[in-house]
Amino acid sequence: MTEVIGVRFKDTGKMYYFDPSSLKFEKGQMVVVETARGLECGTVCISNTDVPEDKIVKPLRKIIRVATDEDVKRAEENGRKEKEAFDICAKKIAEHKLDMKLVDVEYSFDSSKILFYFTADGRVDFRNLVKDLASIFKTRIELRQIGVRDEAKLLGGLGICGQPFCCMRFLNEFQPVSIKMAKEQGLSLNPVKISGVCGRLMCCLKYEQDVYEELIALMPKAGSLVKTPDGEGVVEESNLLCGTLKVRLSKNPDALPVQYGIGDIRILKGGSNKRQKGKSGGKAEREEEIDASLDAELFE
Repeated sequence: MTEVIGVRFKDTGKMYYFDPSSLKFEKGQMVVVETARGLECGTVCISNTDVPEDKIVKPLRKIIRVATDEDVKRAEENGRKEKEAFDICAKKIAEHKLDMKLVDVEYSFDSSKILFYFTADGRVDFRNLVKDLASIFKTRIELRQIGVRDEAKLLGGLGICGQPFCCMRFLNEFQPVSIKMAKEQGLSLNPVKISGVCGRLMCCLKYEQDVYEELIALMPKAGSLVKTPDGEGVVEESNLLCGTLKVRLSKNPDALPVQYGIGDIRILKGGSNKRQKGKSGGKAEREEEIDASLDAELFE
């Protein structure tokens, strides 16, 4: 285990670990650290704590100092200049008639570089734009194209749950989300209902996926032959969260299916999803291909 502190450079930015150098830091405290881009001023979001070695990206950089009043003023001044730079860049984009949307502007702590974040449908030739911006700001200019998920993270907002975006509050990195997760969780495949404001599948589909996969592995598949307290029957459907399934009894096939708990039945033929995994590799691959094509069709 290694003692670290967590630092963020933006309210919605990724958290990075740093070596506290045997000093104690409080959450919310501002510090100056050395990064790959040079000195940066950030905010402590996790005070001194021990983390496993495999969670650390080495080499672990050290804290330079606690932010002074001068450092705080410089950070605030950079924030003011970022707003001005945003307006200037937006005007220049309009003048050059570029098909791109400016999302955010970030000054390096020492003002040696200005980073402009933008979104666009394809590649954009912004060489002339960079020349104009460099002549105005007299410093190094970098334009970085980001995706719609990153745009939502930077701009923030409220999700359909009424809460601020997860990516803005606590998600350090985006996890891959697929249409297959929505299918396994029994959700509607209507893009409007399972998409976030960014237009991509909601990140929260990932939260419970591991639990659903465990439950799916234990439950018999639809069409499996099972033995119940009332005789043999075929599984019609199952409720993963409740651990129940509906069985159409063989002795009375015209009657409505009867509900049983998973502990009340014994699988005779068809097996659980867990047993089927190793026998249907080709079928699973085909299903994943279908999922991928459906994902592209719905969200392209």
